[in-house]
Amino acid sequence: MNSSVIVFPGSNCDRDIAVALEKSKFKNKMVWHKENELPKSDLIVIPGGFSYGDYLRSGAIAAKSNILKEVVKASKKGCLILGVCNGFQILIETGLLKGALLRNQNLRFLSKDVYLKVLNNENKFCNKYKSNELIKLNIAHNEGNYFTDQKHLESLEEKNLIAFKYCDKKGDILNDSNPNGSLNNIAGIFNEEKNILGMMPHPERMIEDILTNQDGMKLFNSLFN
Repeated sequence: MNSSVIVFPGSNCDRDIAVALEKSKFKNKMVWHKENELPKSDLIVIPGGFSYGDYLRSGAIAAKSNILKEVVKASKKGCLILGVCNGFQILIETGLLKGALLRNQNLRFLSKDVYLKVLNNENKFCNKYKSNELIKLNIAHNEGNYFTDQKHLESLEEKNLIAFKYCDKKGDILNDSNPNGSLNNIAGIFNEEKNILGMMPHPERMIEDILTNQDGMKLFNSLFN
């Protein structure tokens, strides 16, 4: 299995993602955003960070980079695409995922561990998780407040396109367990074909017990599986 990690000026989780992919036995390559061609890839990852310093809107400038044209083409051919944090924002800006990521409800940057419930494990990203499994990942963002129109929100719920929701340590999905004000506690969504996943929490930060836990490792193992 071959993976590619797209690197922008301001990416700061690209090496962490690479470590997680290599631990899952992917053959990974780092791809600079100005490139015009992608290596052969079964999976493309757009990592977290602050591409172009989050000027204009988070991900807005990065979405115009040369390589994103190739990422869009690959997605239409069924290639798996994962966008984490700033990567999620970039996927929104390219139109590969619908909606918007607004300023956090409390207007503060958030960096902490949060609980998530896995809502859909019938896909290539989450098949190693159990349905409704409770996991803990880290968030670090200023614009993670997912918003969309009512029609699309209903479609996400009805078509089971929500990958994760923020919850408490018991697994209850409550307003109090929503760190950023995201609609319906949404932490990650799929496109309709389920070959694209955008998520705000960082699975690459949870791959070693000695550091935190291995809850994120199941996502990378799912992809390799």
